[in-house]
Amino acid sequence: MDSRCSSIDSRLTGRGLGSVSSTPLSARVELYEAGEKKCISDVRRTFCLFVTFDLLFITLLWIIELNASGGVQAQLEKEVLHYDYHASFFDIFLLAVFRFAALILAYAICKLRHWWAIAITTAVSCAFLIVKVILSKLLLQGAFGYLLPIVSFVLAWIETWLLDFKVLPQENEDENRYQSFVDAVERAPLIGPGPVSDGQFYSPPESLADSDEDLEDKHDPEKGLIQKVS
Repeated sequence: MDSRCSSIDSRLTGRGLGSVSSTPLSARVELYEAGEKKCISDVRRTFCLFVTFDLLFITLLWIIELNASGGVQAQLEKEVLHYDYHASFFDIFLLAVFRFAALILAYAICKLRHWWAIAITTAVSCAFLIVKVILSKLLLQGAFGYLLPIVSFVLAWIETWLLDFKVLPQENEDENRYQSFVDAVERAPLIGPGPVSDGQFYSPPESLADSDEDLEDKHDPEKGLIQKVS
């Protein structure tokens, strides 16, 4: 996918305006649209990787918390089967799953170019974490009672910053650059090979023999005068 995107970009920008007459504009527009359908930009792919990292990192921290609290299996039964909002970290894991599913669906599958999806996920995450910290007893459970809510809160805001300040501006800049290229191509005159003008004809060079005779005439003016009289 990466090589396909780079090849499309190189074919669009590498040919330049000098190949307007050789490549139809409609063909290059179709090539660009096909590339947009088959691949995503580098910044959007980086954003999706960070969203995946968010889920995996929260999952890892939760598994470490389960193991440190008396065994994974026993704590899973306690936090999942006997879920308690005031003492369980399972809902923080579900919150990371919610962010991952919503953001991947919106920005990797549907390829949205708006911030409303991440605004919803960040608002839900912040509201849930603030209420949970206030009402629950997580702060009494050691370091993980502080670590998991803080890490989840920070990762949600980093995702918002990446999308709003990196992904969307970069993609808009790329689209504007391509649009300016298309406008320049449409304004460029399509000059084809026209008929040959009279000015392009020229006399063949004089032969060597004629040049020698002219040189002799210059050195012997009397001979040249006799030839003219005769």
